[in-house]
Amino acid sequence: MLIRIGHEFIIEAEQPTLLVCLVTPHIARHNDFTGPEIVETTPQVPVYSWFDGFGNICRRMMAPAGRFVLRGDVTLSDDGLPDPMDESATEWPVEALPDAVLPFLSGSRYVETDLLSQQAWDLFGNTPPGWGRVQRVVDHVHNHIRFDYQQACATRTAQGANREAVGVCRDFAHLALGFLRALNIPARYVNGYVGDIGVPAVPDPMDFAAWIEVFIGGRWFTFDPRNNQRRIGRVVVARGRDAVDVPLLNSFGPHRLDSFTVWCHPVDAQGNELDGMQFAPDAA
Repeated sequence: MLIRIGHEFIIEAEQPTLLVCLVTPHIARHNDFTGPEIVETTPQVPVYSWFDGFGNICRRMMAPAGRFVLRGDVTLSDDGLPDPMDESATEWPVEALPDAVLPFLSGSRYVETDLLSQQAWDLFGNTPPGWGRVQRVVDHVHNHIRFDYQQACATRTAQGANREAVGVCRDFAHLALGFLRALNIPARYVNGYVGDIGVPAVPDPMDFAAWIEVFIGGRWFTFDPRNNQRRIGRVVVARGRDAVDVPLLNSFGPHRLDSFTVWCHPVDAQGNELDGMQFAPDAA
Protein backbone atom coordinates (compact mmCIF):
# COMPACT_ATOMS: atom_id res chain seq x y z
CA MET A 1 0.00 0.00 0.00
CA LEU A 2 1.02 3.65 -0.45
CA ILE A 3 0.87 6.21 2.34
CA ARG A 4 1.26 9.95 1.95
CA ILE A 5 2.63 11.74 5.00
CA GLY A 6 3.61 15.31 5.67
CA HIS A 7 3.51 18.37 7.85
CA GLU A 8 3.35 22.14 7.73
CA PHE A 9 4.47 24.50 10.51
CA ILE A 10 3.76 28.22 10.34
CA ILE A 11 5.54 30.31 12.94
CA GLU A 12 6.10 33.98 13.62
CA ALA A 13 9.64 34.77 14.78
CA GLU A 14 10.54 38.02 16.54
CA GLN A 15 14.08 37.89 15.17
CA PRO A 16 16.24 35.58 13.02
CA THR A 17 16.00 32.28 14.91
CA LEU A 18 17.76 28.95 14.61
CA LEU A 19 15.40 25.98 14.27
CA VAL A 20 16.29 22.30 14.62
CA CYS A 21 13.47 20.00 13.50
CA LEU A 22 12.98 16.22 13.69
CA VAL A 23 10.16 15.68 11.21
CA THR A 24 11.41 13.49 8.36
CA PRO A 25 10.86 9.70 8.51
CA HIS A 26 13.67 7.65 10.00
CA ILE A 27 16.42 6.76 7.54
CA ALA A 28 15.29 3.10 7.64
CA ARG A 29 12.15 4.11 5.70
CA HIS A 30 13.83 6.19 2.99
CA ASN A 31 14.18 3.22 0.65
CA ASP A 32 10.38 3.02 0.76
CA PHE A 33 9.95 6.53 -0.66
CA THR A 34 8.27 6.47 -4.07
CA GLY A 35 9.96 9.75 -4.97
CA PRO A 36 12.06 12.48 -3.35
CA GLU A 37 10.73 14.04 -0.17
CA ILE A 38 9.59 17.60 -0.77
CA VAL A 39 11.05 19.98 1.81
CA GLU A 40 10.03 23.61 1.39
CA THR A 41 10.41 26.79 3.40
CA THR A 42 8.82 30.19 2.85
CA PRO A 43 10.82 32.37 2.64
CA GLN A 44 13.32 29.96 1.13
CA VAL A 45 16.35 29.33 3.37
CA PRO A 46 19.12 26.72 3.35
CA VAL A 47 18.20 23.49 5.17
CA TYR A 48 20.99 21.23 6.43
CA SER A 49 20.61 17.71 7.81
CA TRP A 50 22.67 15.54 10.16
CA PHE A 51 22.23 12.48 12.36
CA ASP A 52 22.05 12.83 16.13
CA GLY A 53 23.37 10.26 18.63
CA PHE A 54 20.19 8.19 18.36
CA GLY A 55 20.32 7.93 14.56
CA ASN A 56 17.56 10.49 14.01
CA ILE A 57 17.69 12.93 11.11
CA CYS A 58 17.85 16.54 12.35
CA ARG A 59 17.17 19.50 10.07
CA ARG A 60 18.77 22.85 10.82
CA MET A 61 17.69 26.19 9.38
CA MET A 62 17.58 29.90 10.22
CA ALA A 63 14.07 31.30 10.25
CA PRO A 64 14.10 35.00 9.38
CA ALA A 65 12.11 37.48 11.44
CA GLY A 66 8.42 37.42 10.61
CA ARG A 67 6.25 34.68 9.15
CA PHE A 68 8.06 31.44 8.34
CA VAL A 69 6.63 28.23 6.84
CA LEU A 70 8.25 24.77 6.95
CA ARG A 71 6.60 22.07 4.89
CA GLY A 72 7.48 18.43 4.17
CA ASP A 73 5.65 15.88 2.05
CA VAL A 74 6.43 12.37 0.80
CA THR A 75 4.69 9.18 -0.29
CA LEU A 76 6.09 5.82 0.75
CA SER A 77 5.24 2.18 0.29
CA ASP A 78 4.24 0.05 3.27
CA ASP A 79 3.62 -3.66 3.72
CA GLY A 80 0.13 -2.93 5.06
CA LEU A 81 0.62 -5.26 8.03
CA PRO A 82 -0.17 -4.45 11.66
CA ASP A 83 2.66 -3.88 14.15
CA PRO A 84 4.58 -7.16 14.67
CA MET A 85 4.02 -9.10 17.88
CA ASP A 86 5.40 -12.23 19.56
CA GLU A 87 3.58 -13.35 22.69
CA SER A 88 6.35 -15.91 23.33
CA ALA A 89 9.06 -13.21 23.56
CA THR A 90 10.96 -13.32 26.85
CA GLU A 91 12.62 -10.66 28.96
CA TRP A 92 16.41 -10.77 28.96
CA PRO A 93 18.38 -10.47 32.21
CA VAL A 94 20.18 -7.13 32.48
CA GLU A 95 23.62 -8.75 32.24
CA ALA A 96 22.69 -10.26 28.86
CA LEU A 97 21.48 -7.03 27.27
CA PRO A 98 23.48 -5.48 24.40
CA ASP A 99 25.46 -2.37 25.33
CA ALA A 100 23.37 -0.16 23.04
CA VAL A 101 20.20 -1.13 24.91
CA LEU A 102 21.40 -0.24 28.42
CA PRO A 103 20.70 3.54 28.20
CA PHE A 104 17.01 2.74 27.87
CA LEU A 105 16.91 1.26 31.38
CA SER A 106 17.75 4.54 33.10
CA GLY A 107 15.62 7.44 34.22
CA SER A 108 15.51 10.59 32.08
CA ARG A 109 14.09 14.13 32.10
CA TYR A 110 10.45 13.03 31.77
CA VAL A 111 10.77 9.47 33.09
CA GLU A 112 11.46 9.33 36.85
CA THR A 113 12.10 5.64 37.35
CA ASP A 114 13.14 6.26 40.96
CA LEU A 115 9.73 7.71 41.84
CA LEU A 116 7.83 4.96 40.02
CA SER A 117 9.91 1.94 41.01
CA GLN A 118 8.00 0.84 44.11
CA GLN A 119 4.63 1.18 42.42
CA ALA A 120 5.91 -0.69 39.36
CA TRP A 121 6.97 -3.67 41.45
CA ASP A 122 3.79 -3.53 43.54
CA LEU A 123 1.61 -3.58 40.44
CA PHE A 124 3.56 -5.85 38.11
CA GLY A 125 6.22 -7.64 40.16
CA ASN A 126 4.17 -10.81 40.51
CA THR A 127 3.24 -10.95 36.83
CA PRO A 128 5.25 -13.62 34.96
CA PRO A 129 8.07 -11.93 33.00
CA GLY A 130 7.74 -11.69 29.24
CA TRP A 131 5.39 -10.28 26.66
CA GLY A 132 2.41 -10.62 28.96
CA ARG A 133 3.95 -8.41 31.63
CA VAL A 134 4.81 -5.72 29.11
CA GLN A 135 1.26 -5.82 27.80
CA ARG A 136 -0.12 -5.61 31.32
CA VAL A 137 1.90 -2.43 31.92
CA VAL A 138 0.57 -0.95 28.67
CA ASP A 139 -3.00 -1.96 29.57
CA HIS A 140 -2.68 -0.30 32.96
CA VAL A 141 -1.38 2.97 31.52
CA HIS A 142 -4.01 2.96 28.76
CA ASN A 143 -6.79 2.59 31.32
CA HIS A 144 -5.27 4.92 33.93
CA ILE A 145 -4.77 8.06 31.80
CA ARG A 146 -7.68 9.95 30.22
CA PHE A 147 -6.72 11.37 26.82
CA ASP A 148 -7.49 15.09 26.49
CA TYR A 149 -5.84 17.44 23.97
CA GLN A 150 -6.87 20.40 26.10
CA GLN A 151 -4.81 19.04 29.01
CA ALA A 152 -1.49 18.92 27.14
CA CYS A 153 1.36 20.20 29.29
CA ALA A 154 4.96 20.56 28.13
CA THR A 155 6.37 20.05 31.63
CA ARG A 156 4.27 17.05 32.73
CA THR A 157 6.47 14.06 33.57
CA ALA A 158 5.67 10.37 33.92
CA GLN A 159 5.03 10.83 37.63
CA GLY A 160 2.84 13.84 36.86
CA ALA A 161 0.79 11.82 34.38
CA ASN A 162 0.52 9.05 36.95
CA ARG A 163 -0.74 11.49 39.58
CA GLU A 164 -3.06 13.56 37.36
CA ALA A 165 -4.35 10.62 35.27
CA VAL A 166 -4.83 12.85 32.22
CA GLY A 167 -2.72 13.84 29.24
CA VAL A 168 -1.85 13.28 25.60
CA CYS A 169 0.03 10.49 23.82
CA ARG A 170 3.45 11.58 25.11
CA ASP A 171 2.17 11.26 28.70
CA PHE A 172 0.96 7.72 28.03
CA ALA A 173 4.37 6.90 26.59
CA HIS A 174 6.34 8.45 29.45
CA LEU A 175 4.40 6.63 32.16
CA ALA A 176 4.72 3.27 30.40
CA LEU A 177 8.46 3.88 29.99
CA GLY A 178 8.79 4.66 33.68
CA PHE A 179 7.12 1.45 34.82
CA LEU A 180 8.96 -0.74 32.30
CA ARG A 181 12.43 0.66 33.04
CA ALA A 182 11.73 0.30 36.78
CA LEU A 183 11.12 -3.40 36.06
CA ASN A 184 14.50 -3.62 34.24
CA ILE A 185 12.80 -3.87 30.84
CA PRO A 186 14.49 -1.59 28.24
CA ALA A 187 12.05 0.77 26.59
CA ARG A 188 12.46 3.84 24.39
CA TYR A 189 10.30 6.77 23.27
CA VAL A 190 9.20 7.02 19.63
CA ASN A 191 7.66 9.88 17.67
CA GLY A 192 6.09 9.55 14.25
CA TYR A 193 3.02 9.27 12.05
CA VAL A 194 0.01 7.06 12.79
CA GLY A 195 -2.94 7.56 10.45
CA ASP A 196 -6.47 6.20 10.70
CA ILE A 197 -5.64 3.17 8.56
CA GLY A 198 -7.61 0.02 9.25
CA VAL A 199 -9.52 1.74 12.07
CA PRO A 200 -12.51 4.14 12.11
CA ALA A 201 -11.44 7.72 11.47
CA VAL A 202 -11.60 10.10 14.42
CA PRO A 203 -12.87 13.69 14.09
CA ASP A 204 -9.81 15.25 15.75
CA PRO A 205 -7.17 16.94 13.56
CA MET A 206 -4.26 14.70 12.59
CA ASP A 207 -1.14 15.11 14.71
CA PHE A 208 2.24 13.50 15.20
CA ALA A 209 1.97 10.59 17.64
CA ALA A 210 4.10 9.18 20.44
CA TRP A 211 4.44 5.51 21.34
CA ILE A 212 7.14 3.22 22.74
CA GLU A 213 9.40 0.37 21.68
CA VAL A 214 10.33 -2.37 24.13
CA PHE A 215 13.37 -4.62 23.92
CA ILE A 216 12.05 -8.13 24.51
CA GLY A 217 12.95 -11.47 22.96
CA GLY A 218 16.18 -9.98 21.60
CA ARG A 219 14.60 -7.24 19.48
CA TRP A 220 12.55 -4.05 19.68
CA PHE A 221 8.75 -4.35 19.50
CA THR A 222 6.19 -1.55 19.18
CA PHE A 223 3.63 -0.92 21.93
CA ASP A 224 1.16 1.95 21.89
CA PRO A 225 -0.10 2.91 25.38
CA ARG A 226 -2.47 5.56 24.06
CA ASN A 227 -4.26 3.49 21.39
CA ASN A 228 -3.36 0.08 22.85
CA GLN A 229 -3.84 -1.69 19.55
CA ARG A 230 -1.70 -2.85 16.67
CA ARG A 231 -1.84 -0.33 13.85
CA ILE A 232 -1.21 -0.38 10.11
CA GLY A 233 1.11 2.09 8.41
CA ARG A 234 3.01 3.39 11.43
CA VAL A 235 5.97 5.56 10.30
CA VAL A 236 8.79 6.23 12.75
CA VAL A 237 10.36 9.69 12.71
CA ALA A 238 12.66 9.65 15.75
CA ARG A 239 13.60 7.63 18.83
CA GLY A 240 15.11 8.61 22.17
CA ARG A 241 14.96 8.29 25.92
CA ASP A 242 11.92 10.57 26.17
CA ALA A 243 10.36 13.60 24.47
CA VAL A 244 13.44 15.75 25.19
CA ASP A 245 15.45 13.75 22.63
CA VAL A 246 12.92 14.02 19.78
CA PRO A 247 11.57 17.58 19.58
CA LEU A 248 9.53 18.16 16.44
CA LEU A 249 10.61 21.79 16.41
CA ASN A 250 13.36 23.07 18.68
CA SER A 251 13.58 26.87 18.57
CA PHE A 252 16.63 28.78 19.84
CA GLY A 253 14.75 32.04 20.23
CA PRO A 254 11.22 33.37 20.81
CA HIS A 255 8.52 32.46 18.31
CA ARG A 256 4.77 31.97 18.08
CA LEU A 257 3.27 28.85 16.48
CA ASP A 258 0.46 30.12 14.25
CA SER A 259 -0.49 26.88 12.51
CA PHE A 260 0.42 23.20 12.67
CA THR A 261 -0.91 20.66 10.15
CA VAL A 262 -0.12 16.94 9.79
CA TRP A 263 -1.36 14.42 7.25
CA CYS A 264 -1.02 10.63 7.02
CA HIS A 265 -3.39 8.71 4.77
CA PRO A 266 -3.38 5.91 2.18
CA VAL A 267 -3.35 6.91 -1.48
CA ASP A 268 -3.64 5.20 -4.83
CA ALA A 269 -0.94 5.22 -7.52
CA GLN A 270 -2.21 8.60 -8.77
CA GLY A 271 -1.97 10.14 -5.29
CA ASN A 272 -5.70 10.19 -4.60
CA GLU A 273 -6.65 9.75 -0.94
CA LEU A 274 -8.29 6.42 -0.05
CA ASP A 275 -10.64 5.39 2.73
CA GLY A 276 -8.44 3.93 5.48
CA MET A 277 -11.15 1.50 6.54
CA GLN A 278 -10.73 -0.50 3.33
CA PHE A 279 -7.47 -1.75 4.85
CA ALA A 280 -9.13 -3.05 8.02
CA PRO A 281 -8.31 -6.75 8.63
CA ASP A 282 -11.97 -7.78 8.35
CA ALA A 283 -12.20 -5.97 5.00
CA ALA A 284 -9.54 -8.19 3.43
